[in-house]
This record gives sequence, C-alpha cells and structure tokens, in this order.
Amino acid sequence: MAKEEEKETASSEVTDDESTTNANGGADNAELEARAIAQAMQSADASYVPSPSLLSSDAAGPLLAQVDGPSLVNFNGKPSVYQAKKVPVALRAKFDVPIHVTAGGSVVEYEIATAEYDISFGVTAEREEGVTNVKESARVDSHLEPVTGKFLVGSVPCALIFSFDNEYSWFREKRVTYKITVTPPLTENVVKGRRLRAKKALEVVIKDNQEMEDRYETATQKRTEVEAEVKKLEKELAEKKKSLDVVTTEETWLEKKRAVRAEQIEMLNTRLEKGWDDEKSEE
Repeated sequence: MAKEEEKETASSEVTDDESTTNANGGADNAELEARAIAQAMQSADASYVPSPSLLSSDAAGPLLAQVDGPSLVNFNGKPSVYQAKKVPVALRAKFDVPIHVTAGGSVVEYEIATAEYDISFGVTAEREEGVTNVKESARVDSHLEPVTGKFLVGSVPCALIFSFDNEYSWFREKRVTYKITVTPPLTENVVKGRRLRAKKALEVVIKDNQEMEDRYETATQKRTEVEAEVKKLEKELAEKKKSLDVVTTEETWLEKKRAVRAEQIEMLNTRLEKGWDDEKSEE
C-alpha cells in the first residue's frame, strides 16, 4: 500500500517546466486540429458545385442562399447537442436519429453506448446528390466501452442519419445512450468558405449561361424556321379551305339536284307503267 501511495504521489507531482510543456502540447494539438479543419473546409468549398435543383430553379435566391451559408448577423458558433439515455430499440427493429446540418464546415462528434449487449451502428449523410456512408454500419461492442467518432461536414445542406440497427437480434431489446455534438465553423472559416463557394458557383453559372446562350441562338433560329413553315402551311390551308368550300357547295347542289332527278325518274316510270291520270278519266 505504501508503494502505491508513493507511486501515486510521484505521478501527481509535475514541475513547472512539465506543466508548461503539457499545456503547450495541448494548445499545439488544438491548433493542429483547427488548421486541419480549416484546410478540409477549404478543400470542400473549393470543390463546391451547385446542385442540379439550384441550377434549374427559376429564382436566383436559392443558389445565393447556399453560397452565403449561415448568416453572420446572429451567428454565435455555439455547439448543438443531441442526446438521449437508454432509448429502447426493439428486437428485429431499427432506430434512427436524423440531424440536419446547414452550415458547411461543421464538426460532428458522437459518443454512443449500450447496456449489456452490442448493436449495429452506422452514420450516413443524405444530400440531393445521393447518400454517403460516413461510418459503415457494423456491430460494435458499445456495451463494453463507448464508441466515439468525429468528422467534418463539407457539403450542405445534408441530413446525417445515425442508425442503431437491432434487426439481427431475435431475442433481445437493446438500450442506447447517445450524445451527438454539432459544432459550427469559426466565423473566419465561414467568411473564407462563402468566398470560395462564390468563385466556384460563378464559374459554373458563367459556363451554364454560355451554354444557354448557344442553345438560345439555336432555339431562336429554329423558331424562325418553324414560324416560316407554319405560315406556309397556313397559306396552303387557307387555299385548301377555299377549295373545300367550292367542293362542299357543289356537293350540296348536286345532292338537291339528284333528289329532284330521282323524283322525276320515279314519276316518269309511274306514268309509263300506269298511264296518266287525266287519260283514265276520259275513258
């Protein structure tokens, strides 16, 4: 016991130089992490491409809203925490925690644990372009020690889906405890990010506008050709209508004349077969 106390005392004694070193080491690590996050954000923003729905929108605002990112007017940079304790996940069932992220460059940290038994856990990011696997779903020993992770969200908006899958279990309900922290980017990173996105968006919009100009010229030329063809057809149609009116008039006249002729033929045959009425009265 004495040795343990001596050992414990020795481990708790740190010189001023060591304290300074540890403090500097922690600061260096934090600085390296912040730098890595900034570089990752810069890389994501530099490869930004507006989604098809934004480019096909009839309004200018949606694209600008995505380029601008979060407004700095009420931007406080405070983390958002989503947590719950001992949430039941029934056997042969699945439990999802959806979290919507709208600020590019947000850092997401999670810690999950289960009571007594393992569970299958995974994270996906759903965007308009498709679904990305952030963490492949797999069984984890979260009942032995908490499962933790940390990642950066580049492209937004997106929905992060934290999935707790117990569909493989036929006998046991699982109880899940989780804590998910979403830390928005630093203001300076937001400022840099929106400028990078604006440049990339401008490149895409200029290129798209040029393609539209080419298509517009083609469409205008085609419209002119079709209009000329329509006018020609309309003139031909008007002439055909005149011809139709003439033919229709003749057809109507002939129908009447044919009816008269048919009546005349019948009356003449009757006279020839039965004679004339005035001749019978004279007899």
